[in-house]
Amino acid sequence: MARKECQFRIRSKIWVENADGKVVFGLGRYRILEAVQRLGSLQAAAQELKMSYRAIWARISATEQRLGKPLLIRQPWGSRLTPLGETLLHQFQGLQRIVEKESNTLYENLMAAELGD
Repeated sequence: MARKECQFRIRSKIWVENADGKVVFGLGRYRILEAVQRLGSLQAAAQELKMSYRAIWARISATEQRLGKPLLIRQPWGSRLTPLGETLLHQFQGLQRIVEKESNTLYENLMAAELGD
């Protein structure tokens, strides 16, 4: 028997922040790093994400300062991720998948029946 399509979905947003409540890493930084990795340039990432170069640079720079480690290697012809940048990209993606899966399970167990889902 086929399972009926759920009427509602649970959504969540996760990010990592420091002790001062300032963002260190989240979906926005993930998207920036992913675009830089794929395109090889902060400028190209900015264009694709429809953000200014300055805005992208400010976010990456703030994260690097908060971590005390670089995420990008700047080169005359573009940028590439440091090993830490690559690791954060992959680990955040895994964390996001786990949170989504667990959130869906919790929703089904705690709320779906009450909402008629």
